[in-house]
Amino acid sequence: MGATAFHAARPRRRLGRHRPADRPRSGVPRPGRRPAARHLTPVARRGPNAQRHARSRAALLQAARTAFAREGFTSTRTGDIVKDTGLTRGALYHHFTDKLTLFDAVVEQVAKQVADRVDAAAQQEPTTLKALHRGCEEWFDAMTDPQLRRIYLIDGPAVLGWRRWREIDNLHGGGTLRTGVQAVLTERGDRDLDLEPLLALLSGALNEAAIWLAESDDQPTARRQLHTSLNALLNRLFPPPT
Repeated sequence: MGATAFHAARPRRRLGRHRPADRPRSGVPRPGRRPAARHLTPVARRGPNAQRHARSRAALLQAARTAFAREGFTSTRTGDIVKDTGLTRGALYHHFTDKLTLFDAVVEQVAKQVADRVDAAAQQEPTTLKALHRGCEEWFDAMTDPQLRRIYLIDGPAVLGWRRWREIDNLHGGGTLRTGVQAVLTERGDRDLDLEPLLALLSGALNEAAIWLAESDDQPTARRQLHTSLNALLNRLFPPPT
């Protein structure tokens, strides 16, 4: 918004007319004069406008998230998303360039929420290794939700491409995993393991394990097996310092 939006347009001075005595050439009222109310009106409206903007965006994200989880990216139509919010199609394209941009925002929202959930669970544990283990378990629990799994693990990389999906994952869930693994390595003084390839291996394993668990016909049994396998993997990978 340009600077002219915050000031009323000045009338063009006609030849032969005198400038009012209370207004100097600079356009600033002389001392003792109160500024016209019109100079304050646009500023006063900024708050409500920003709130409406945020509410509209949040409504679009929620409706899109529900639709993408239910129908998948390909089958979801922007017209249905707009209809569910009561907003106009113009409002959608004011906030998001297209359906892909909207889906990108939904994936990032899901990634952040899952990462916050994993962080909260890990922080309850007394040691770095237990925190890492608890965080992995919480990740599995989150991905048993079919809506989260479809958006984040299935459609996410397929629609956005692996590069963009990894950018989002590294910013949120991958960042959480990095912090946990780095803390364990630092605590144990382990210099034999390189962080980056280790993170790639663990991240891929966790994602595949989450899908395997979700597709199991006997999830309680699969969950117990996964817990035992994860515990064995982490204990062998990060043995106690000697």
